Amino acid sequence: MSNNYIDIIRSGINTTFQDKGRDHLYHIGIPFSGAMDNRNFLIANKLVDNNLDAAVIEFAYQGPLVKYSGEKINIAITGDVIFSIKKKDTEIKGQCYQSYQIENGDEINIISTNKSVYGYLAIGGELDLKFQWNSCSINTKANIGSNNGKKLDVGQRINIKKINSNKDIKKTNYINTKIENIRVIKGTNFDYFSEEGKKIFYEKEFKVSKLSDRMGMRLEGLKINNIVNTNIKSEGLIKGVIQVPADGNPIIMLSDHGTIGGYPKIGVVASVDYDRLVQMSPGSKIKFKEINLSDAETLFKLYEMETQNLLSQI
Repeated sequence: MSNNYIDIIRSGINTTFQDKGRDHLYHIGIPFSGAMDNRNFLIANKLVDNNLDAAVIEFAYQGPLVKYSGEKINIAITGDVIFSIKKKDTEIKGQCYQSYQIENGDEINIISTNKSVYGYLAIGGELDLKFQWNSCSINTKANIGSNNGKKLDVGQRINIKKINSNKDIKKTNYINTKIENIRVIKGTNFDYFSEEGKKIFYEKEFKVSKLSDRMGMRLEGLKINNIVNTNIKSEGLIKGVIQVPADGNPIIMLSDHGTIGGYPKIGVVASVDYDRLVQMSPGSKIKFKEINLSDAETLFKLYEMETQNLLSQI
């Protein structure tokens, strides 16, 4: 049994373990999963000197309240998050994008995300977690991953197998930027939709519905009219693909999406915009902008270069 551990006092909303996700399993119906906001996931690990693919605690809206027991260890929180650290009789107002050293008896209270959805708690060490298909990422729809595929719950204990030797305090000035338009590539069933429907898709605003989670984001707006067939033979889906069911309201497939589906696909979100897309909370307004595949590839390469540059400066 580990002498270093975290107890969950309050679990928060949709609190799970996530890492880089699972590759090459779509053929058996297992989606990629992994951290929703990849850049914030990577920064969190870098701030505590973890391997960049180490497991973190991902939370949505309200985060967990945890109590630490053990030797001194570094933690960091990324995202647009309100949190505090209680050390004996002192309470510190936490700042995202910097590491903190905590010690035996300290509590971390992740109160909420701020006008966003997901945040990340990285712990400077190796968590004692079960891996499935080389990943600890939890998919609650399929009950796979660590923690028996379930969200973290009150009373759970997270053991820490090893604490990182480097406990230097690190900080970065990263800012979570908003985006005016979500860039998309035409989907394979783009011509199933009327000219008016296509115009609505590219020119009108949609609102993020409350019916959104790690599996998908439902949008509300003017109906996108299908002139061919509202159902197709089920075929493979990828992260970011935009389906339009019979009600005419788009659904964007997210990290825990089903791997096949029978709704026509009007577009696919460019990977460069995925991190910012998933941080759009219910009630947010979305507009889509068409780009071609070549531009999407170039933009993603620039995104990766920018991410590596951010990490190298920490």
